[in-house]
Amino acid sequence: MDIEKMDEAIGKLNIQPGTRHFYWVLFKSTFLISAFTVGGGMVIIPLLKTKFVDEYGWINDKETLDIAAIAQSLPGVMAVNASIMLGHRMAGLAGTLVTTLATVLPPLITMTIIAFFYDLFAHNPYVQLLLKGMQCGATAVIIKVAIDLVKKLITKKQLIPILICIATFIAALIFEVNLMYCVLVDAFIGLLLLRSPKYN
Repeated sequence: MDIEKMDEAIGKLNIQPGTRHFYWVLFKSTFLISAFTVGGGMVIIPLLKTKFVDEYGWINDKETLDIAAIAQSLPGVMAVNASIMLGHRMAGLAGTLVTTLATVLPPLITMTIIAFFYDLFAHNPYVQLLLKGMQCGATAVIIKVAIDLVKKLITKKQLIPILICIATFIAALIFEVNLMYCVLVDAFIGLLLLRSPKYN
């Protein structure tokens, strides 16, 4: 998405880039996404899509996948990596600082509380059941987004991306290939075979 389209999307929300309100919305949205990223870093993908693609229109599906792929490939926590790229995409260095702070705060607050009440959380069966339920819900959300993206590929009749998805799924699930290797191989395939504008 180019700058003009992003500005148009921001205008629909009556938010002007660089204003307090803009940074507050960016902070609040990223904070909530971080707070509900339960069950692994991949959960951030459907949450990013729901908030910044479907609701705000600040980025598109392709940019979301690009952010997720790069964040997964880089060292460090995926959610933080993704928030850094998202913040920079939205508002440069200032946006990066805002989204990074918003992403780090929820786990920092949560871990501080858990540290004070460790025995309660570690041995309480109700807390364990709550966490299991949240993980199941997060898995369902990830599957839904994956199905939606595959449907779009099928609608556009993009055979190579569909084959990449299927091959990666089989490699990871059946042959238990390390996900990092899958991402690197997929990146190499994309570099060689997906240069056509129709894959944008």
